[in-house]
Amino acid sequence: MRDKVGLQGKLSQIFCSVGFIVIVAFLARMAVLYYYFHFFVQLVARDNLPFGTLAGGYEAGAVAASIAQGRGFSSPLKVLRTGPTAWFTPIYPYLLAGIFKVFGVYSYTSNIVICFVDNVFSAFTCWPIYAIGSKAFGKRIGAAAAWIWVLFPMSLFFSTVWVWDTALSALLLALIVAATLQLRGSERLSSWIGYGALWAAGAMVNPTVISILPPLALWAWWPLRRRLATTGRLVLACSLIFAAGIAPWTVRNYVVFHTFLPFRSTFGLELWLGNNPLVPELWSRNLHPNDDALEAAKYARMTEIPYMQEKQHEALFFIRTHPGDTMRFTFHRFLDHWIAMWVFPSDIWNRISLQTKLGILGNCAFPLLSLAGLVLAYLQRNETAVPLASVMLFFPLIFYITHTSLRYRHPMDPIMLVLAVYALAYPVTYLLKRFADLEARIPATHTTE
Repeated sequence: MRDKVGLQGKLSQIFCSVGFIVIVAFLARMAVLYYYFHFFVQLVARDNLPFGTLAGGYEAGAVAASIAQGRGFSSPLKVLRTGPTAWFTPIYPYLLAGIFKVFGVYSYTSNIVICFVDNVFSAFTCWPIYAIGSKAFGKRIGAAAAWIWVLFPMSLFFSTVWVWDTALSALLLALIVAATLQLRGSERLSSWIGYGALWAAGAMVNPTVISILPPLALWAWWPLRRRLATTGRLVLACSLIFAAGIAPWTVRNYVVFHTFLPFRSTFGLELWLGNNPLVPELWSRNLHPNDDALEAAKYARMTEIPYMQEKQHEALFFIRTHPGDTMRFTFHRFLDHWIAMWVFPSDIWNRISLQTKLGILGNCAFPLLSLAGLVLAYLQRNETAVPLASVMLFFPLIFYITHTSLRYRHPMDPIMLVLAVYALAYPVTYLLKRFADLEARIPATHTTE
């Protein structure tokens, strides 16, 4: 009996081990990757479709190809060589360029290696998910959330099919949130230095993460606010490391474009794509320079910075002169960000198949459960509700005014998953606790002969 209990304890320890969960997540992704390449990619190759689009052949792949071919960080469009660019921050394009350099530009092998690396990023995201859940709600929630991430559909899809910084951005955002929860109130200089370096890495992969830097950093620092002499040194060190991390890219952009550009140059274009007279409901996808020959030619003729400035001017003019349309587009993008559709499900419910209905229910259930978990955390006076709510509130703001995609939301998914698991577990935990309290109140009975 004792051996059986010991075996159960060891199995429980293994299954709750974050290292084991990461390994299983990686194997699951490799299985999906094998299926994807064995069936889909070979079919695409046989049909003579542009294989490069599968290996990051849009803007990220085009910049990576330019680097690998010796033309520098340039030419983000798939059809034209347009010169230096700040379309992206540098880390992910240089990662792709390294793979292209070793395994060939847009080669079949490069495609496999890129997806392999993205799967590593996605699998390793189990670790910060476990850390966030454990710190916020206990180890059982952390382990449950990490196990669900193993087969979480969006994480499997984006790490296997979509060659972009999406999987790496999700990992870094989860690491930042996990580090914030651990750092709160700490007076260790090395921890704050590491925190600044982590933020710099996140910004150089996906600048959108900067939207949550002020609330998260403020929350981490807040318990130390009465010791300004001590905390000033910590905040200064963190800020200097962050500034040093983004400085090389900022200097490069100033030298090349003669303007202060710490991250990316594309805000004007993204704003215009979502706010112009030809927007149907969300954004004018077909006007993107990668899809519209006239816009591509205009971009090449004007060069990048003047083109982006003109697009921003046009977008702001449209917003000022069409406030009703702008509000309608923003509302549709809000819906699309959270439920992956720009109309209320009730508007189309009677016209869609059962399979589509199930998909819509799933798309709606996930954010609703996340919101419920956040509300429960707040009602329980859980201090981690503040940074988790900050992610949910601030991270999507830029997409409401530009355009939306589940790919853009994916970096939030690990945090949303932890909250959703907490929402599901809370009723069970509550009932078990009530049952235990009730059982404790029942007086023990003794039988006598």
